[in-house]
Amino acid sequence: MPSVNLRHAARAIILDEDDRILLCRFAFPHPATPDRTTVVWAAPGGGIEPGETPLAALRRELHEEVGFVVDADPPHVWHQEVIVPDHAPGYDGIVNDYFLIRTPAFVPRGAMSDDELAAENLTELRWWRQQDVADYRGPDLFSPRDLATPMASLIEHGIPAEPVLLGL
Repeated sequence: MPSVNLRHAARAIILDEDDRILLCRFAFPHPATPDRTTVVWAAPGGGIEPGETPLAALRRELHEEVGFVVDADPPHVWHQEVIVPDHAPGYDGIVNDYFLIRTPAFVPRGAMSDDELAAENLTELRWWRQQDVADYRGPDLFSPRDLATPMASLIEHGIPAEPVLLGL
């Protein structure tokens, strides 16, 4: 059986005191999904570099993208594997590990310049209420697609005993 080339990433579920989640708006120059969508709202974070641990990658990415410093080791709450060719350019799929961070609301502004963020296809940062995610009917997608469901469970039940497996 041929090996599968997966992009491994660490992402943060950042919830503020009002249970709003901080999401990044990624606008791709080409359709990011088979249904031709070019905009995806996703948790901040990103690829794990060779030799880097998931938490080290998370700390680096959060500093770069949103200007947040992670002091403690946040709990691992979700795990996602998506094996779909072309889901991530150059890869057969992705593996996202999500870590929960509770913090007071802040104005996100990372260490990267606007040009550097644009090169990463990151065009906006926004706090979302769970109900706004659930009710959204616009053309953009969320990652995971049913983000409102695991988000509601996380808010209601807290940290799971084992990371919750997510779909696409």
